[in-house]
Amino acid sequence: MARRETELNAVATEIAAAGPVQAHVVPIDLAAPDATLALSEALSARGLEPQYVVNNAGFGLLGRADALGSAAQLAMIDVNVRALTDLSVRFVDSLARHRGGILNVASIASFLPGPGMTVYHATKAYVLSFSEGLRRELAPKGVRVTILCPGPVLTGFQARANVCPDHYPSGFVRPADEVARAGYKGLMQGRRMVVPGMHNKIVPWLPRLLPRSMLAESVYSRIKTWDDA
Repeated sequence: MARRETELNAVATEIAAAGPVQAHVVPIDLAAPDATLALSEALSARGLEPQYVVNNAGFGLLGRADALGSAAQLAMIDVNVRALTDLSVRFVDSLARHRGGILNVASIASFLPGPGMTVYHATKAYVLSFSEGLRRELAPKGVRVTILCPGPVLTGFQARANVCPDHYPSGFVRPADEVARAGYKGLMQGRRMVVPGMHNKIVPWLPRLLPRSMLAESVYSRIKTWDDA
């Protein structure tokens, strides 16, 4: 499920070619208020019940919060927070019946203040806190909840966020397939959190070692495509 139907159909074709598995394509813009209800109805119409939910949809925006405008940033909250929350709780009965789970994609940004991408960092901090709480709540139902906290992954995210590839410190970038495998393995093992890459594993410890004001200054200094106009 995503907005781009052409890309979804291409992935569905690859899945079908790899084995006897049918992929169902449901193009939906998760920023729309009725998106999660539309997805639920689409699954019901096809007689489908989810065993696992992977909340990977999300986007970020580079720039000052006061300069980006409210519309784009509220849309970011709609996708990164509202839709993720709804999809995490909407199918719990089905996940419990099928002994499945939820993989929520947060970020190493979850652990850091993020001047220059303030709202994005805040949404990912929400995903981390929400998922940790939900994991405890759903444990008696047998539903696993795993939080995937990757560092930079070079996908379409950077173009959408207006982030240059050299924005990231050396050693933190991980390939998309590696991150996906790590998340899948962590969910199947019932792990609480997965942070792919040795460099990235350091980040969750930084708030315990350094003042948050220092971390904010460090993050701010990494902004290379800043527009002070």
